[in-house]
Amino acid sequence: MSTRWSINITPIERAVRVVLGSLTALVGLVLLTRATSALAVTPDVLLVLAGLDLVVTGALGHCPPYSHLGYVPTSLKGRM
Repeated sequence: MSTRWSINITPIERAVRVVLGSLTALVGLVLLTRATSALAVTPDVLLVLAGLDLVVTGALGHCPPYSHLGYVPTSLKGRM
């Protein structure tokens, strides 16, 4: 059984998520290469994962927390 996610992020928000997510992941990777201890690695890995999450949700146009909360931007209400 296949489930199709509805787009619940506006085009501008999608672009911002992809750009900021890419920058966040890149900064996390740079910090990760300079980490000197296991304690320093943890926040760097979390930063990379947060950036990748933004990139994926921006690229797909679907934000699961928005769905769970029932949030739909006004500009997308007529399309759904």
